[in-house]
Amino acid sequence: MSGERMNENDYSHRSEWYSASGSGPMPQAKKSHKTMKIVMICICVALVLAGAGYLLFGGHSGSGTKSSSTSQSGLPDDWQDYFDEYYGDATYTKSDIELQKTDYSGSSSMTLVTSQTSVLTLQQIYDKCLPSVVSIKASEKSGEDTYLGTGIVLSSDGLIITNTHIIDGCTSAKVTLSDGTEYEAKLIGADGQSDITILKIDATGLTPAEFGDSSSLKVGDSVVAIGNPLGENLTGTMTNGIVSAINRDIPYNGHTMTLIQTNAAINEGNSGGPLIDMYGRVVGITNMKMMSSYSSIEGIGFAIPTSGIKTVSDQLLSGGSVSGRPSIGITVAGIDETVAKHYSIPQGLYISDVVSGSDAQKQGLKKGDILTAVNGKTVTTTDEVNDIKNAMSVGDTIKLTVWRDGKTLDFSVKLVESADVYG
Repeated sequence: MSGERMNENDYSHRSEWYSASGSGPMPQAKKSHKTMKIVMICICVALVLAGAGYLLFGGHSGSGTKSSSTSQSGLPDDWQDYFDEYYGDATYTKSDIELQKTDYSGSSSMTLVTSQTSVLTLQQIYDKCLPSVVSIKASEKSGEDTYLGTGIVLSSDGLIITNTHIIDGCTSAKVTLSDGTEYEAKLIGADGQSDITILKIDATGLTPAEFGDSSSLKVGDSVVAIGNPLGENLTGTMTNGIVSAINRDIPYNGHTMTLIQTNAAINEGNSGGPLIDMYGRVVGITNMKMMSSYSSIEGIGFAIPTSGIKTVSDQLLSGGSVSGRPSIGITVAGIDETVAKHYSIPQGLYISDVVSGSDAQKQGLKKGDILTAVNGKTVTTTDEVNDIKNAMSVGDTIKLTVWRDGKTLDFSVKLVESADVYG
């Protein structure tokens, strides 16, 4: 999986993106800080969605470099070696944004329109929505690395909504409107967990996008994406497809995002752009696609649903951050039944990362533990964990039961503010 911001320096190498799994050459200094995070997402998601594909096809899925002995089934002899390759590097990286901040004193907010209107043609959708789509160019302090993405006009007085990962690590950003006018952007607020950021430019009379309610989407609904794939020379590109799946849980940088899946073409530079229904309403913000270095993957892109964005954007506008979301500070994903039986391990949830500084780490939870119960209730899916956690509050204590080296251990962990953990 890849977050779809792109390095401006890579545009001349775009032919390599098609043959090298979608990530053009980056300066070596950037690889260790940024690319590893993107690769982690790719490895983790491709295999989570593949499920038992490891068993079905033999060999390993992913690009881990660790070698291990394998049995006749094609699986590593040691179950921990299997999960090391299954998840790759799942270590969480906290967002680091140094854009100049500003407060918002206006009254604009995101409104989700639910009334019925006439279905538009593709041409009508493009004409309606293009003025609400902007280009974003974010630069690091050194000025050597610049990243390109897309944004959406949220209000006529200069609010722009986009993805947090576009500006991660950057100290400045410029927004270019569809008419070519360029503005310096300031930061209203950013949320690393939802991957949502709101910027402000000194402009008036903009054309805000119309936002629809993503909760009404169904698989098979037609959608289009508008953005800036592969950089400035292809701004305003529209692609079309359908809603391929809804409520798709995708691991992202240490936590899980629930996203819309679409087969509309999404590429580097599309991040932060709109996924639009046939009424010309933004129903999602594109932020990921699936890529692979070992096989061809086409038409699997993802967007953040507007039903979740509204709550985040309202809090960012009012206070610059999001609060009230309890977090354990661990990354977990389900263990396939076949894998559990093969290795004689519990079919719980494998803990692939424990966030540094979290109470979970302080209490002794470790990568490689298998979570089997929460508050005494057996769990095998991330939804089951989230249902229990989300019914609690920041500061509450949650009881986690894990399996480690053949022993069952209980840990009492204090729930922390998600923004403190994920930025």
